[in-house]
Amino acid sequence: MSLVKLSIKGISYSQTQNGAYALILNEVDGERKLPIVIGAFEAQSIAIALEKEIKPPRPLTHDLFKNFAERFDITVKQVIIHKLVDGVFYSSIICERDKIEEIIDARTSDAIALALRFNAPIYTYKNILDKAGIYLKSNTQETDKESQEMGDVLSNPETFGQEENKPSGRIYIKHSLQELNELLEQAVQQEDYEKAAKIRDEISKRES
Repeated sequence: MSLVKLSIKGISYSQTQNGAYALILNEVDGERKLPIVIGAFEAQSIAIALEKEIKPPRPLTHDLFKNFAERFDITVKQVIIHKLVDGVFYSSIICERDKIEEIIDARTSDAIALALRFNAPIYTYKNILDKAGIYLKSNTQETDKESQEMGDVLSNPETFGQEENKPSGRIYIKHSLQELNELLEQAVQQEDYEKAAKIRDEISKRES
């Protein structure tokens, strides 16, 4: 299976799931977006890693991991989002020490937080992007919105978040497939990525 490189487009606050955020990954050589629901702590950790100027007074958990790894000459080479089951993304961290590679299972939010700190690339498999990716038309206000979303993350310091992608019930189960596709299109146009991710997961369940 071919790998697709991803970049981080932004983070938005979840309007329907308290304490959760939607991490938006962007296909590097394409137009598809991959929304992933993550907890507040992981969202803040990722946002701080993106904002190079912000230095927390004490190391966050992911900073501690990086310091620990560097002390023992361990390098994170890349992160791969390798599986999607019932709306939950599974990831692997590819590490290297003394020219020996090891694969470590990790939550996607933790894996991406570490990838940012090690300047490691993020990948997923094409079949996962085909199944879960969504298209978003260009918007002239997109850059300003992303900046505001990132500011929202950093101005809401939380120490505990909900488990990443914890099933919250199939709230769209009564809608037809056509209605779901229409709702998905509306959510994408409104840039409500977290809602789009939930609708996308329901569509995937119907089509699997």
